[in-house]
Amino acid sequence: MRAYQIPFFLPFIYSNRLWSGPASERKISLTFDDGPVLGITDWVLEELEKRGLKATFFMVGDNVRKHPALAQSVMAAGHQIGNHTYHHLSGWKSSTQTYLDDVASCDAILADTVGEAPRFFRPPYGWISPGQAKGLVPAKKIVMWNLLSYDFDPDLSSEILIRECTSRTAPGTIVVFHDQQKTKAQLKKALPDYLDFLVGEGYSTQLLEV
Repeated sequence: MRAYQIPFFLPFIYSNRLWSGPASERKISLTFDDGPVLGITDWVLEELEKRGLKATFFMVGDNVRKHPALAQSVMAAGHQIGNHTYHHLSGWKSSTQTYLDDVASCDAILADTVGEAPRFFRPPYGWISPGQAKGLVPAKKIVMWNLLSYDFDPDLSSEILIRECTSRTAPGTIVVFHDQQKTKAQLKKALPDYLDFLVGEGYSTQLLEV
């Protein structure tokens, strides 16, 4: 069974992490993980530009190294950039120091490439140990989500993806998509329809705030 939405109790247990945005207005936060990747991140930028929407891109440092101009394009278009580690590390499979060093390496290449180290951090897979989180806070704000698109699941039809995402979208939602090679085909089928749904239902997007 796919867990599109998080268990209700997690934000209470990990209250120092960001799970959702303000629900007072008809706004959501669009987030994309794992880029920048040529042929997909640039396509996402075009789709967002068509509809006047902004998003937060949690970037993998090694992909920034490979595609610095693409990372700069994200920033130049007025989007937000977050840290997603340098090597897309699993916190559950890495020592605390290895993990923190990897986050610092991503910060360094982003600072060199786009001029600043991000305030926001998302752990790959959502997996991070208490010790790793303690080492990042308060310098970083750890950003989770309350709606996961499952665009990485090749067995999920785009019709079901769109249905589940649109039915579960509400003011304050933080939704996760992935701008990477493995999700390219799925994302190109589903993302335009989801973005059209947002516009048609009167939603706007908001960048993350502490």
